[in-house]
Amino acid sequence: MVGIITYGAYIPRFRIKVEEIARVWGANPDDIRGGLGVHSKSVPDMDEDTATIAVEAARNALRRREIDPSEIGAVYVGSESHPYAVKPTACTVGEAIEATPVMTAADYEFACKAGTAAIQTCMGLVASGMIRYGLAIGSDVAQGAPSDALEYTAAAGGAAILIGADDPVAIIHRTCSFTTDTPDFWRREGQGYPRHGGRFTGEPGYFRHIEGASRLLMEKTGKGPKDYTYAVFHQPNAKFPQRVAKVLGFSPNQIKPGLVVPVLGNTYSGSSMIGLAATLDQAKPGDTIFMASFGSGAGSDAFDIEVTDAIESDTFSRSAAPSVAALLEDPIYVDYAQYARHKGKIVMQK
Repeated sequence: MVGIITYGAYIPRFRIKVEEIARVWGANPDDIRGGLGVHSKSVPDMDEDTATIAVEAARNALRRREIDPSEIGAVYVGSESHPYAVKPTACTVGEAIEATPVMTAADYEFACKAGTAAIQTCMGLVASGMIRYGLAIGSDVAQGAPSDALEYTAAAGGAAILIGADDPVAIIHRTCSFTTDTPDFWRREGQGYPRHGGRFTGEPGYFRHIEGASRLLMEKTGKGPKDYTYAVFHQPNAKFPQRVAKVLGFSPNQIKPGLVVPVLGNTYSGSSMIGLAATLDQAKPGDTIFMASFGSGAGSDAFDIEVTDAIESDTFSRSAAPSVAALLEDPIYVDYAQYARHKGKIVMQK
């Protein structure tokens, strides 16, 4: 009965509207909004990075349930924007939530599915009896080169999922993955911004892998789209998850609760996990959730999840931490100059 013991998310308050980015580069904002289905994206504060976002998401998860941090035997942080090339983010998170020193910790990288890969690892460690709880985090301050298409969606945020077997609020019945060597997106060592392979991004990248993992999971479980209350897919923009949901047979109402990308942007490793958190924010006992992440390079992790009575029990309090909807409220909009300073695209000379 391995599943989700608690969960939390964190999203910076700063935002930039896509028309502001379009104004600077002479693009048509209607074309951007229409093509991507994104209206704004989150921007990290000057002192926020992948590590601080991961810590806040983890703390929000622990606010919802009384857990002894010393019993968290694993902390794994998935990201493609770790603050150090050599110095694990996971150690910082473990120390901040007082889970150290008796734990295994590591940073994961697999583009936008590194966080869900961490969930799978924690599931295995818990199921084997090696640890009681494992903390899986997807956190990013996503990069997008100036004037590149990625700049309109690359956002900041993260989610933390605590995995265990003690009265989970949601059981993960099954997971499976679909992975190939598809060069749709990459960033070499030392490069500040990623590059993407145009025609590889959609069909051979996102759609092939999410459809592959999703169909494989439904084949193994014997379930179909109608067996799920909700569905969550990786959200690089608003168009892709809506299209793949339709192809697989899921309805717009099933994906609506977790589809936060129009106002949030693409939080990379946090994308599908924030969508899951938003769905859990309103899920009821007995609800079922289908989730499929995607990471360029390329792979997809699919999950069959069922919400339990514990989500409405006295031992768990959703209201003890902000919901995803609450985190998206009261944004502070910045202009491009402020955004560029926050993102380190321009720096003050000393």
